[in-house]
Amino acid sequence: MSEATGPLSHIRVLDLTEFLAGPYGTQILGDLGAEIIKIESVYGDSSRSVPPNYVAGSSTYFTCINRNKKSLVVDLKSPEGIAVVRDLALKCDVLFENRRPGVLARMGLTYEEISKLNPGLVWCSVSGFGQDGPDRDHAAYDMIVQAMSGGMSLTGEKGGRPVRAGAPIGDLAAGMYGVIGVLAALNKRSVTGHGDCIDVAMLDVQISFLNYQAANYLHSGKVPGPQGREHDSLPTYRCFTAQDGVEIAITANTEKMWQDMCRVLGLADLVTDPRFLTVPDRNAHRTDLIALLDQAFSKKDAASWVKALRDVGVPVGTINTVDKALAEPQVIHRNMILELSGDTPEQTARVAGNPIKQKHHEKKQHSFPPRLGEDTVDVLTHVLNYPSEKVANLIQSQAVSSHESLKAAKSNQRKP
Repeated sequence: MSEATGPLSHIRVLDLTEFLAGPYGTQILGDLGAEIIKIESVYGDSSRSVPPNYVAGSSTYFTCINRNKKSLVVDLKSPEGIAVVRDLALKCDVLFENRRPGVLARMGLTYEEISKLNPGLVWCSVSGFGQDGPDRDHAAYDMIVQAMSGGMSLTGEKGGRPVRAGAPIGDLAAGMYGVIGVLAALNKRSVTGHGDCIDVAMLDVQISFLNYQAANYLHSGKVPGPQGREHDSLPTYRCFTAQDGVEIAITANTEKMWQDMCRVLGLADLVTDPRFLTVPDRNAHRTDLIALLDQAFSKKDAASWVKALRDVGVPVGTINTVDKALAEPQVIHRNMILELSGDTPEQTARVAGNPIKQKHHEKKQHSFPPRLGEDTVDVLTHVLNYPSEKVANLIQSQAVSSHESLKAAKSNQRKP
């Protein structure tokens, strides 16, 4: 593990999350310096096995959302294992979980019970539909909440079928909102000494993302449809195809941007054209306007347009594929590709980085995602101060497992 640095280096997090939303949230806290103790079953977080790419025995899916963490394997079906988790909760500042509502309660692990002994605990639950309501007990994944929220109905070409956002915004945004809730509660705790219980629902987050589309509907009663590559209200907020076939996105939102774009395109006469004098005018005559803009953009290659428009302050960018996006000079300059390395040659991976840049307290080193059970003995010994005999007994009973005991068990299974 790398040296603990960052603004949250004084915070310890008990991570009872798996797959994507929760692990992404706890990784953000780890990137900010918090100590993250991840609880896994003997099979590991289910994301460890997601195909098709693997690094050091775990999927790249797992690798990109579990850096800066410690792995502790616990059998949550055993009373001894549950006791270990309860003991850890009393030693932690934050408990972050994304299991279905009621699962931890059935194990006897609740905020109400644990906060009596650890009143400063911040408990964060991320789930599909929240801790209450008619859908509380239903399972949900990213695409389910994208669909139910109406977000998919806004995504895709006009007249086409709804499309899921390529980035898993249902999961990732819920993880981020969980972190926001945790940070707010920690800040309040610094004044009151008391923690809080945070309830984040993936569906709620996606509903909040409807933003002005929700406001427009609630005001007008008109149901918006797929947005395609443009904006319902701003005809100069859209994509165009350049001469070389490369597509570029333009957001000429202000009057100055509109006028500068027209001059760059050689369409200065449009500025005084009665059809296009104001945004409402341009919106009312958007079909005529877009035809003229399409024709103009087809006369030069994308790179030429990008340079010319940027030179006059018009926001513009090419529609990149993933490989091109990750090779953008700005992305490289901002250290948005992290090089992770562990203690063996196979533990080497490149992943997307942390977008939070801090001048004085940024965590500079990031540890490779842990092997399954890699930190079991260390956590039990140094966090819970269990004597070595108790640790050995817990491993012997399989209430907990270390990386070494898991390897030994696999080796024994292979023997004839």
